[in-house]
Amino acid sequence: MTIKIHPGSPSWQQTMLRIKDPAKSVKFYVENFGMTLIDTFNFPQWKFSLYFLTTLPEGEDYKLTPGTQASHDYLWNYKGVTLELTHNHGTETSENNAYHPGNQENDGFGHIAFNVDDVYAATERLVAAGVDFKKKPDEGRMKGLAFAYDPDGYWVEICKRASPGVIPNYFNFSQTMLRVKDPKKSVEFYQSLGMMLMRESHYDDFSLYFLASHVSADAEAADPKSADGKAGTSMLFQPVLELTHNHGTEDDANFRHFNGNEEGRQGFGHVGFLVDDVYEACDSIREMGYGFKKEPDGGSMKGLAFAYDPDGYAVEIIKRGGIEFGDDKTVEHA
Repeated sequence: MTIKIHPGSPSWQQTMLRIKDPAKSVKFYVENFGMTLIDTFNFPQWKFSLYFLTTLPEGEDYKLTPGTQASHDYLWNYKGVTLELTHNHGTETSENNAYHPGNQENDGFGHIAFNVDDVYAATERLVAAGVDFKKKPDEGRMKGLAFAYDPDGYWVEICKRASPGVIPNYFNFSQTMLRVKDPKKSVEFYQSLGMMLMRESHYDDFSLYFLASHVSADAEAADPKSADGKAGTSMLFQPVLELTHNHGTEDDANFRHFNGNEEGRQGFGHVGFLVDDVYEACDSIREMGYGFKKEPDGGSMKGLAFAYDPDGYAVEIIKRGGIEFGDDKTVEHA
């Protein structure tokens, strides 16, 4: 079946998580996983700030100052995926405020992940740095992979690359995992946003689907169900969107996953895609029938939108090149 791709060259650009204390969370991802803070947005009028981190190629020297117009221009033209950390001002001083990290009954969001050459050595390194773990590589049924906790309790999976010594970075940001009710609908939705199905794996009671943007022609050629598809996915430098389907949910009319934005269960917020023209892309997305949380001209920020995917996850649609967001920008002095 031919998938209609929405206009404007859509590409996955962000995964958003809410955080309690940016000083702790930004430090955690920069110092432990080698991420680079490439941009920040401060909105004192709305009492929140955004922090965008990514894995840059080893040795690349990022010289822009986060929060400036130059860093905004870099972010909204970035051909990769960022981790967007959202801080609602004041949460860092509240003893009781904690976000919901997912992985309770019917939660949709599962984890983010980083790939490494050696999961055991990476775990030892993180433990020595004071990072707490839910699962170390030799614990549980699945050997050779690990799950750390970040400062807000989000799960951070540590996964092994198929071929060591190829990617110079010790860690590279490699996954966002969401649970889906009906994989046929969900895979088609994200393929229509320009993503490629890189790997498809089926087990007794669940299946996994890995999709990616920013894929080379060589990587596209592998059969998603083959060993080459599995190995090649682990060697991508940019992250994949891992869709997890627990068999049978598609047949239960009453089943739904929590999407991370419900009152009392807020944590994961959305995934986001860059497009050339938000209005044109949204006209096409609207035809899929899943609706919008925010239309392009709705709310206080005009020119960006939040669509719903088949499971009700929020999908931000952002203009490539950016718009004027009304943030309090950092001014560089000569």
